[in-house]
Amino acid sequence: MIRVLFVCLGNICRSPLAEALFSHKISTKSYASQVLADSCGTSDYHIGELPDERALTCAQRNGIGMTHRGRQLHRTDFRDFDYLIAMDRSNLENILKVSEEVGLPAKNLHLMREFQPSPEFLEVPDPYYGGEEGFQKVFEILNEALDGFIVELEKKHRLNGTT
Repeated sequence: MIRVLFVCLGNICRSPLAEALFSHKISTKSYASQVLADSCGTSDYHIGELPDERALTCAQRNGIGMTHRGRQLHRTDFRDFDYLIAMDRSNLENILKVSEEVGLPAKNLHLMREFQPSPEFLEVPDPYYGGEEGFQKVFEILNEALDGFIVELEKKHRLNGTT
């Protein structure tokens, strides 16, 4: 089982959207028995909360279900997940800081947009302080980046399923 953790700041916008979209794509390819996704935040701002209403609306509008509850990055995540995918550099640095504090390596740590063919920027913008159009833009970025990430997983792990 390949375990993937998507990480942003509060775990109510970008990372739960990435988790839901990734899980949908994995299910569509019949990889669900081989790949598991979760998401978290590096802060403790929204522990136990549902995703932002605009993220839920965006996911629903794009045919994706989302039921995640916010949680914070935990020391066991470094042991339990094969990939840690940060939405931006600030959260990547936060992951590295926690990794050092707990004495466990951050395996396969990447920025989400590394998997896009030619990203304009390496960070997924935080849509929290904007309108619904920002959430749709993030969805589109994630959609493209996740396709690239899945291709990487298929090559590296020889996933079996239907395409």
